[in-house]
Amino acid sequence: MRKRLLILGMMWIIVLSVSASSGKQLFNEGWRFWLGDTLIAKNETFDDASWKKLVLPHDWSIEQKFDKEAPAGNDGGYLPTGTGWYRKTFNVPKEANGKKLQLYFEGVYMNSDVYVNGQRAGGHPYGYSSFFVDITPYVKTGKNTLAVRVDNSKQKNCRWYTGSGIYRNVWWIEKNPVHVADWGIQIQTPDLQTAIVKTEIVNESAERKTVEVSMEIAGQVKKSTYDLQPQAHITAEQRFQVPEAKAWSPESPNLYTAQVTVAEQGNTLDRADETFGFRTITYSAEKGLLLNGKSILLNGGCLHHDNGILGTAAYDRAEFRKAELMKQAGFNAVRTSHNVPSEAFLHACDQVGLLVIDEAFDGWREAKNTYDYHTLFDEWWERDLKAMILRDRNHPSIFCWSIGNEVIERKKIEIVTTARKLAALCRQLDPTRPVTSALAAWDSDWEIYDPLAEAHDIVGYNYMIHKAESDHLRAPSRVMVQTESFPNDAWRNFRTVKDHPYVIGDFVWTAMDYIGESGIGRWYYDGDLPGEHYHRPLYPWHASYCGDIDLTGQRKPISHYRSMLWNENGKEHLYIAVKEPDGYKGKIRTTSWSTWPTFECWNWPGHENKPIEVEVYSHYPTVRLYLDNQLIAEKSVNEMKAIFSLPYKAGVLKAEGLRDGKVMETTTLSTAGAPVSLRLTADREVLHADGQDLSFLVIEAIDEAGHIVPIADNLLSVSVQGAGTLQALGNADIKDVDPTFDQTHHLWKGRALAVIRSNGKKGQAVVRIKAKGMNKGAEVVQTLRLKFK
Repeated sequence: MRKRLLILGMMWIIVLSVSASSGKQLFNEGWRFWLGDTLIAKNETFDDASWKKLVLPHDWSIEQKFDKEAPAGNDGGYLPTGTGWYRKTFNVPKEANGKKLQLYFEGVYMNSDVYVNGQRAGGHPYGYSSFFVDITPYVKTGKNTLAVRVDNSKQKNCRWYTGSGIYRNVWWIEKNPVHVADWGIQIQTPDLQTAIVKTEIVNESAERKTVEVSMEIAGQVKKSTYDLQPQAHITAEQRFQVPEAKAWSPESPNLYTAQVTVAEQGNTLDRADETFGFRTITYSAEKGLLLNGKSILLNGGCLHHDNGILGTAAYDRAEFRKAELMKQAGFNAVRTSHNVPSEAFLHACDQVGLLVIDEAFDGWREAKNTYDYHTLFDEWWERDLKAMILRDRNHPSIFCWSIGNEVIERKKIEIVTTARKLAALCRQLDPTRPVTSALAAWDSDWEIYDPLAEAHDIVGYNYMIHKAESDHLRAPSRVMVQTESFPNDAWRNFRTVKDHPYVIGDFVWTAMDYIGESGIGRWYYDGDLPGEHYHRPLYPWHASYCGDIDLTGQRKPISHYRSMLWNENGKEHLYIAVKEPDGYKGKIRTTSWSTWPTFECWNWPGHENKPIEVEVYSHYPTVRLYLDNQLIAEKSVNEMKAIFSLPYKAGVLKAEGLRDGKVMETTTLSTAGAPVSLRLTADREVLHADGQDLSFLVIEAIDEAGHIVPIADNLLSVSVQGAGTLQALGNADIKDVDPTFDQTHHLWKGRALAVIRSNGKKGQAVVRIKAKGMNKGAEVVQTLRLKFK
């Protein structure tokens, strides 16, 4: 049974209800945790009084200190992994006798074993797919003990930061013997006014049952009666015509709810709600991708699953914020590279309007790392792929399934058979969406992949879109999407998609910075460790910096540029960015995934009267640049930017965008003075007192005029009293290895981020932030109050 997630907050449930309408409840509260390993922790009588108390979701790796010798190494962001145990006691009321009792784990990284009252009830090896554990045979009326062992000790098992632990939600589920099957509802919209609802109903009792299945959409109710044999199942189906339905799209993400009720003689046995949207997807080499019959170009970003300074803990609010940040940055699509995302993130994409490529795993049978998915593939690929599709198939945001990424064995002819098997399962479970995977060919001729490409409906090109035109001549019916691209190729990729309908979109690597693949998008100086992230360990670099958005959620100049390319009618039309002068701090070196260090900054002390480059991104054909109202130059815009070189002098830069000689828009960038205060900006000041809700608090050093001081690096100290707690504190510097669980951290480029979490109490939380060395050396104190209700 699957219920709609409430994105903005979840109410804690302590007493387990047995009513059919509330048979699924969060099970995140009241856990204890220990980092270590002892098998006796599974036993009922084990004393866990000394263990840490916590509320899920939980990532124990982010709570550790960065360690140059951490086994996960450069891939894992130099954070420790290991083995840990979780324990929880719970009561089962006598009213639950005769019910089917399950635990639903949205994600545990990784190799989990679930014990109930000392007996193993289940588990799951893959850290990204969701799974159910039937605990009915192991529970008793009254007090019970649950223990979960999580083993992330075998390294390396991934190519990016995974986190460790029960990092997504856990749910308690009670079901009558007759119930809706797990992930048993499928909703298809063959056109924009029709919804077909298929519901699998299971009878796990020893008796024949006659049940009434009621389905409701948009006020329409349809009922049908079925005879269910013992230990059997049927599929109930209804077709709804909704002439007034509003279509789902990135511009108008309209959502509807289908409610399914199973009853016997008027008594409700089960009820499940499923969110969906009316939308259609078609594609062809001639017309490209059509959403609801209209052409759409995908401005996509690849995204790993962590939440920056929070680690991988998938708080609903943190997952929703990622989708919000991507949408605000101008993206209309996301690829969940290279794993199944959280349910909360997909619900967020449904709500904000982001199209999704939902990706199952990174590899198949051959290894990229010693203990990665290749160790599980033959035994688990079918179960994990099935879990992803059944769980996610009703999300209107998902337009495509991805079955892999740059698989190592891609040059072997037998891999075509594997691809066909995976794609066939996708189409069997969901015939409404195309199948892709990300192909790459830096080590061989691209053309040899033609048989593999034909196993897919849409062919994913990683960094290979320069092959599009020649491939189209050779395979004219092929529909292509660039599933990964270098950030620096933004203009070329945009034009390729714009000019060739058979290329439906581009997904940059990446939309947001992430922990791990340390230094992939860094810039560095002569004297630093040279090379790409895969050449050698690069500690203290521990994160990526290839994202359009940094670890704290701030947009980089490349984000503004990309958004202006793809969103001609968007809100951004003129933007000033300044390139760090080569030699200012040293000779600059870049990687394949980095852009030149470029900032919204006109503070370059020590560089006076030396040349510096200013980029102006513009929708207008002509740009004028001024310094202190003195005209520097007027230039035509090429590839949506104009580049100026001038001697640096502190002051005010002003850019004017002109069309037909007329000034259409003006923007400025000023040299900031000394930092005198802090500006605190919370994304939300009223939160749910549910133990889960978060406020993301941006901390900025400002001068007397209120300008952010982009060179400030003052030390902050943060404390929280009342109804909140400090969950994380950090900045966007991928070389800063100060732990994010401490109460102190430095600003970087004038900014830091604090994440305040509800502690479950109602009332106010008083956030007090101190900064040293500001206002002529004095300590500055700022206070912000958040309300939890």
